[in-house]
Amino acid sequence: MARLVLIVLLIAGASLAVAMTLRMKPEKIAHSVRFGGAAIAGLVGLLFLITGKAFLGMPLLAGAAALMRHAFSKLATSRKPGQKSRVYSDALMMELDLDSGEMNGLVLKGAMNGSELNQLDEEALLKLYDELEEWPESRQLLESYLDRRVSDWRDRVNPQAGAGLGTPPGAGAMTEEEAYEILGLPFGAGEAEIRKAHRSLMKRVHPDTGGSAALAARLNEAKDLLLRRHV
Repeated sequence: MARLVLIVLLIAGASLAVAMTLRMKPEKIAHSVRFGGAAIAGLVGLLFLITGKAFLGMPLLAGAAALMRHAFSKLATSRKPGQKSRVYSDALMMELDLDSGEMNGLVLKGAMNGSELNQLDEEALLKLYDELEEWPESRQLLESYLDRRVSDWRDRVNPQAGAGLGTPPGAGAMTEEEAYEILGLPFGAGEAEIRKAHRSLMKRVHPDTGGSAALAARLNEAKDLLLRRHV
């Protein structure tokens, strides 16, 4: 009787899994396959145990446990839609949307403290650039934003103020938590996820593709710090 019940449950579970898969997005299908495979292996292993075939059931149950651990690990480290990469400096927090590539920022010091860059007009942005003279790292992060939004901004700022544009700033010591946030990854992401996130972000902000040397330097620093943790 127990054997029949397990067989019925197996068939019902497989049918339900197929029906749900047809309605899922690709990334959710991958997660479902991992969890579904672990569940099926566990049920089959249990069936073998009940029918007296422990030599088959035990390995399957052990494999199911390993598959389940792997599935939860992948779920924990997968990047969710809507995540953002954030880089902090003394006077400015810069944010890059990992899905759209759009950039925004938040002013942390000065007369415009609390203002979002997307809410400021061009005149206010250029005024902010002048105000950030005492915070070189913040100023260079703002350059990356201005390059995307105001094509001729370099011709409109004070030539003396713009001296040295494009030189990566000397950032302070980065923490592990900051490194994960810069790469847009959850804490504990593995080496493969770190390298993948770094490659994806560098395509958006590398100076050779019209990006920012400041942001690229911070991305490299974040990657190097986290990879050292995996050595």
